[in-house]
Amino acid sequence: MNYAVWTYAVYAAAAIGLTGVLARTLFRNGEVFLAAVFEDDQPMAKAINHLLVIGFYMLNLGYAFLLFRTNGAATALDATEHLVTRLGMLLVSLGVIHFVNMFVFWLIKKNGDATKKNAARANRYAATPPPPAPGAATSGMAM
Repeated sequence: MNYAVWTYAVYAAAAIGLTGVLARTLFRNGEVFLAAVFEDDQPMAKAINHLLVIGFYMLNLGYAFLLFRTNGAATALDATEHLVTRLGMLLVSLGVIHFVNMFVFWLIKKNGDATKKNAARANRYAATPPPPAPGAATSGMAM
């Protein structure tokens, strides 16, 4: 009996299922995060969230299918060992990609916060009167 076909089927189902669950979670939580970052431009937040999820699907499913290759399994034990090893590699890879994604979100948030601080600082300086010109007479000073 050839166990490779069953190993491929189980691996494909697990890879697609895991990627789908992770993508939905990132989409749902990423939407909240990006809405806070782009509070003035909600359509941009939604567009970026969709693009990140599409990229996540392409990267993870592409990698998952490239990762799995077998020379055939002579026994059920060999097939199971191969399947578990490949699923473990896939999960570690998905975890790394997830943390890279979170780092990108952090950079976006950090950049958005810095932009808001700079805008607040610019508004504060714009509200102050300009300094007097050098050599200009000032009222109320005794000479």
